[in-house]
Amino acid sequence: MIIFKNPRDAALEVQRDPILWPGSDERFTGYGVIGLPFASGHYLALRHMAATSIGPGYRTVWHRAPDGQWTFIADAAPEQSCARYFASDSAQTLYTKVETRWDGPHSLRVSVPDLLEWRLELATTPTTLLMSALGRRLPAAAGRSESFRRMMARAAGPMLRAGRMGMAGTTPNGQRFTTAPWLIWTVSSSSAILRGVDLGSPHPLHRQVRLGDFWLPQRGLFALANAVFENFDPSKHHAVQPGSPMKSVDSQGNP
Repeated sequence: MIIFKNPRDAALEVQRDPILWPGSDERFTGYGVIGLPFASGHYLALRHMAATSIGPGYRTVWHRAPDGQWTFIADAAPEQSCARYFASDSAQTLYTKVETRWDGPHSLRVSVPDLLEWRLELATTPTTLLMSALGRRLPAAAGRSESFRRMMARAAGPMLRAGRMGMAGTTPNGQRFTTAPWLIWTVSSSSAILRGVDLGSPHPLHRQVRLGDFWLPQRGLFALANAVFENFDPSKHHAVQPGSPMKSVDSQGNP
């Protein structure tokens, strides 16, 4: 049995045979770039959810401009994608086509027509091999445990040199969540063009950012993962706002 596949084959396998954890809460499985900071102050993340319990699978790109403005770009409606949990009142949402393509076993391309071209090269390190070995062997009960995920996050951040990490807690819209990466790689190199502007080379932000209790890593990380969110309750959770156009920004995040 092959335990450690290259990221392309692992991602394609989870697309062919996605397995949601059992339960009655809101559940997801898929892969993506947990996050990647750029020297320009921009930040990008990718989620390609192969299956969810709240609707069809989808692709989404998260973008944070240097001025702090978050935009969630997805090929599913905001209420059926990550914006349901992470797009607070100040965030923008954009419902449009998002494409992912593997150019090689470790080479991923992400495109949003007329908006974004993003290329990534992924790599294995001794630390990612160790964390993948642990992640593959953990039962679903460990993935759902907030206390266990917090303990894992405290260990993973320093080991991966990614700053603080958040694997459990509360989202900006109020739902409780846990995430469980079970295969992980680093981003060894990347380039991105957003509305014709080169975002520069990958580099930690001056100040690490977060969305609720979900801390965005200070180093590019790619993972296959399962995630669980509390069922939406309009009496205590914030509803995501309808999609809105994304504003044009320059390399410094200025309109």
